Amino acid sequence: MRAAGLLGAGETPSAQALRGGISSDIWRVGTRAGQIVIKQPLAELAVGNWRAPLERSRYEAQWLRTVDALQPGVCPKVLASDPGQHLIAMEYLDPAQHPVWKAQLLAGQVDVRLAALVGERLGRIHARSAARPELAADFDTGPLFIALRIHPYLETIAQRHPDLAPAIRQLAQTTLGQRRALVHGDVSPKNILAGPDGPIFLDAECAWWGDPAFDLAFCLNHLALKRLLLPGQREPLAAAFAALLHAYRQQIDWEPPSALLDRAGRLLPALMLARVDGRSPVEYLDPAQRAVVRDFARERMRANLTDPPPCDPLALLAAWKEHLP
Repeated sequence: MRAAGLLGAGETPSAQALRGGISSDIWRVGTRAGQIVIKQPLAELAVGNWRAPLERSRYEAQWLRTVDALQPGVCPKVLASDPGQHLIAMEYLDPAQHPVWKAQLLAGQVDVRLAALVGERLGRIHARSAARPELAADFDTGPLFIALRIHPYLETIAQRHPDLAPAIRQLAQTTLGQRRALVHGDVSPKNILAGPDGPIFLDAECAWWGDPAFDLAFCLNHLALKRLLLPGQREPLAAAFAALLHAYRQQIDWEPPSALLDRAGRLLPALMLARVDGRSPVEYLDPAQRAVVRDFARERMRANLTDPPPCDPLALLAAWKEHLP
């Protein structure tokens, strides 16, 4: 902080560890000028034996700066970064005005308008970055994306469900073969703040120039899973899923929308399976609920082997509704 000029002469800051993440040490630091956040990635994530390259911090800072330039106001501003020590300093957003979207959803507060804004803003990030193909060189992070997403999610379920392994590995190859836009890689409600002016995206450690369908499917997956967890909110969650998808679709101008939605629709059941049998399962489903997800995801993945495109995510949502207990 002193090296970056974030502290005054002789100033001793206060510091408080922030909890909730599994991949980084995060601190709220008080200075004379105000509160800031300092973040440093962990070499081993707090979910068992899962190591991750520390250089992901460099690309997170790069994603935040790039996206802030492409679409100001949708992510925290970077105040300083030190790639050598894998440190990022960024603006602090008061949780009283910026609650975490996941916490709201788990409390049964389903804001359909917020979901639509998530879809709109995510789509704009993808569209505006796709229009800047020179950015691809700044995010040539295929090995990082494989280590952080393909291996712990898709490769892990391929190993645990060998009968589906060829289909899962084909999905992985299709995803890795699509180099179209700047991908966040972890668009989950836990990484989205419900700000007063719309959603704010956090934690871009998996940033990659690749397939935007991954971001869309990753986020829709969480809304689908919460329909099982929250029976009383199934209709609002379905409306949020549809609103996010519709708003995102309106932004697709870099390829035919049907092609992207087909890839997202085929990824969805694989990601559902990954969130119960992958390296990072969701913590809020009990064993019986995980079995429901597992049975549905396996059924849909087998169907995808023969179903022609397009694979519409809304059709999958309708099938999920019929499968829910």
